[in-house]
Amino acid sequence: MNNRNRGKNTGDDALFGSEKQIDKLKSAVRDMQYLLSRNYPEKASADLVGNHYRLKTRQIQALRGASASEIQIQNRNSKELEISDLKSKTIYLDGFNVLILLESLLSGAYIFEGLDGCFRDLSGVFGTYKRVNQTQKVIELVAEFFQKSQAEKLIWIFDKPVSNSGRIKQIILDYAIENNLNWNVELEFNPDKFLAENVEIIISSDAWILDHGKSWFNLIGYLIEEENLSVNLVKMF
Repeated sequence: MNNRNRGKNTGDDALFGSEKQIDKLKSAVRDMQYLLSRNYPEKASADLVGNHYRLKTRQIQALRGASASEIQIQNRNSKELEISDLKSKTIYLDGFNVLILLESLLSGAYIFEGLDGCFRDLSGVFGTYKRVNQTQKVIELVAEFFQKSQAEKLIWIFDKPVSNSGRIKQIILDYAIENNLNWNVELEFNPDKFLAENVEIIISSDAWILDHGKSWFNLIGYLIEEENLSVNLVKMF
């Protein structure tokens, strides 16, 4: 537990650390946007572009996360909120999406800025969430944002089927009580659907949620700028 983080995978520097590889990824993203904007399926487009540029599996994963059609980008941009829009509002936060992305960022993993202005990583939850060294710092960063936003309430939403979701829920609730924060934590069987259908203001970088939800705030972008975070950032466009 004390030595665990979400840093780079072995080989990531070779895939994302050189100007040559980044230029290749930017070209791939342009091609991917062209195909998606003409209604080509995402997986088929990624396979086609990945084969053309001879991308490795993790590069294709980054490509898919960074890409979007012109209509998707316009739609997401039209629903993006400023921090001033959050005052006195209730905000819902996509728990594992935000938590793991910020843990990765603080661990020095590569973070990818996509065409929609969102930031994404290459980590994920595969049935079990494991707390890392940076987890507490992430919660503190969210608390600082919450207080500066002057929002009324923040509700974290986690995947109920994921092992240890109850444990991270309790950690966050304990922190909120200790620091007098108006937070709640809820466990949902299908958090993506819940957030998209039932929530006015969402914090997430999940593409499906951004496409189907009502409005969203780019917390990662805000924290990078506001807190001057050191980021291994790859701009994919």
